[in-house]
Amino acid sequence: MRQRRQGILRTVAPVLAVLACTVSGPTLAADAPQGSIEDGKNKISMCIGCHGIPGYRASFPEVYTVPKIAGQNAAYVAAALNEYKSGARSHPTMDGIAKSLSDQDIADLAAYYASRK
Repeated sequence: MRQRRQGILRTVAPVLAVLACTVSGPTLAADAPQGSIEDGKNKISMCIGCHGIPGYRASFPEVYTVPKIAGQNAAYVAAALNEYKSGARSHPTMDGIAKSLSDQDIADLAAYYASRK
Protein backbone atom coordinates (compact mmCIF):
# COMPACT_ATOMS: atom_id res chain seq x y z
CA MET A 1 0.00 0.00 0.00
CA ARG A 2 2.78 2.39 0.96
CA GLN A 3 4.65 1.69 -2.28
CA ARG A 4 1.49 2.35 -4.25
CA ARG A 5 1.05 5.77 -2.57
CA GLN A 6 4.66 6.68 -3.26
CA GLY A 7 4.19 5.69 -6.90
CA ILE A 8 1.10 7.84 -7.16
CA LEU A 9 2.90 10.77 -5.54
CA ARG A 10 5.82 10.42 -7.96
CA THR A 11 3.34 10.60 -10.82
CA VAL A 12 1.11 13.36 -9.50
CA ALA A 13 3.69 15.70 -7.94
CA PRO A 14 5.26 16.87 -11.24
CA VAL A 15 1.80 17.46 -12.72
CA LEU A 16 0.78 19.55 -9.72
CA ALA A 17 4.00 21.55 -9.93
CA VAL A 18 3.36 22.34 -13.61
CA LEU A 19 -0.23 23.33 -12.86
CA ALA A 20 0.86 25.60 -10.02
CA CYS A 21 3.31 27.39 -12.31
CA THR A 22 0.72 27.66 -15.07
CA VAL A 23 -1.89 29.16 -12.76
CA SER A 24 0.36 31.58 -10.87
CA GLY A 25 2.93 32.39 -13.59
CA PRO A 26 0.87 34.67 -15.84
CA THR A 27 -0.55 36.50 -12.84
CA LEU A 28 2.90 37.26 -11.47
CA ALA A 29 4.21 38.30 -14.88
CA ALA A 30 1.24 40.58 -15.44
CA ASP A 31 1.99 42.41 -12.19
CA ALA A 32 5.53 43.38 -13.23
CA PRO A 33 5.99 46.21 -15.74
CA GLN A 34 7.72 45.37 -19.02
CA GLY A 35 11.24 46.81 -19.09
CA SER A 36 12.57 48.88 -21.96
CA ILE A 37 16.26 48.59 -22.86
CA GLU A 38 16.23 52.03 -24.49
CA ASP A 39 14.53 53.69 -21.52
CA GLY A 40 16.91 51.89 -19.18
CA LYS A 41 19.87 53.29 -21.11
CA ASN A 42 18.61 56.77 -20.24
CA LYS A 43 18.39 55.93 -16.51
CA ILE A 44 21.85 54.50 -15.78
CA SER A 45 23.55 57.70 -14.63
CA MET A 46 23.26 56.69 -10.95
CA CYS A 47 24.65 53.22 -11.71
CA ILE A 48 27.64 53.77 -13.97
CA GLY A 49 29.71 55.66 -11.39
CA CYS A 50 30.33 52.35 -9.59
CA HIS A 51 28.98 49.50 -11.71
CA GLY A 52 30.39 50.91 -14.96
CA ILE A 53 34.05 50.65 -13.92
CA PRO A 54 35.57 47.16 -14.35
CA GLY A 55 37.17 45.97 -11.11
CA TYR A 56 36.04 49.05 -9.19
CA ARG A 57 36.46 48.94 -5.44
CA ALA A 58 34.35 51.35 -3.41
CA SER A 59 35.36 52.64 0.00
CA PHE A 60 32.01 53.57 1.51
CA PRO A 61 31.04 52.42 4.05
CA GLU A 62 33.92 49.92 3.80
CA VAL A 63 36.19 48.75 1.02
CA TYR A 64 34.49 46.16 -1.19
CA THR A 65 34.47 45.15 -4.83
CA VAL A 66 31.47 46.51 -6.69
CA PRO A 67 29.66 43.67 -8.49
CA LYS A 68 29.40 43.61 -12.26
CA ILE A 69 25.74 43.86 -13.22
CA ALA A 70 26.09 44.04 -17.01
CA GLY A 71 24.87 40.75 -18.43
CA GLN A 72 23.05 39.71 -15.26
CA ASN A 73 19.62 38.15 -15.58
CA ALA A 74 16.91 40.85 -15.62
CA ALA A 75 14.91 39.09 -12.91
CA TYR A 76 17.98 39.06 -10.65
CA VAL A 77 18.69 42.79 -11.16
CA ALA A 78 15.04 43.68 -10.55
CA ALA A 79 14.88 41.48 -7.44
CA ALA A 80 18.06 43.02 -6.02
CA LEU A 81 16.81 46.57 -6.62
CA ASN A 82 13.44 45.74 -5.09
CA GLU A 83 15.17 44.23 -2.05
CA TYR A 84 17.23 47.42 -1.57
CA LYS A 85 14.06 49.47 -2.04
CA SER A 86 12.13 47.46 0.57
CA GLY A 87 15.00 47.24 3.04
CA ALA A 88 15.39 43.45 2.72
CA ARG A 89 18.94 44.17 1.49
CA SER A 90 20.95 47.08 2.74
CA HIS A 91 23.82 49.24 1.57
CA PRO A 92 23.81 53.01 2.18
CA THR A 93 24.36 54.01 -1.44
CA MET A 94 22.07 51.39 -2.95
CA ASP A 95 19.31 52.04 -0.39
CA GLY A 96 19.08 55.70 -1.40
CA ILE A 97 19.18 54.99 -5.11
CA ALA A 98 16.69 52.12 -5.05
CA LYS A 99 14.18 54.03 -2.93
CA SER A 100 14.09 56.74 -5.59
CA LEU A 101 13.20 54.27 -8.37
CA SER A 102 9.71 53.49 -9.60
CA ASP A 103 8.70 49.95 -10.55
CA GLN A 104 9.04 50.99 -14.20
CA ASP A 105 12.54 52.40 -13.57
CA ILE A 106 13.56 49.08 -12.01
CA ALA A 107 12.15 47.10 -14.95
CA ASP A 108 13.93 49.38 -17.45
CA LEU A 109 17.27 49.18 -15.64
CA ALA A 110 16.97 45.41 -15.34
CA ALA A 111 16.20 45.09 -19.06
CA TYR A 112 19.13 47.35 -19.98
CA TYR A 113 21.71 45.58 -17.81
CA ALA A 114 20.48 42.15 -18.93
CA SER A 115 21.12 43.22 -22.54
CA ARG A 116 24.75 44.19 -21.84
CA LYS A 117 27.81 41.93 -21.93
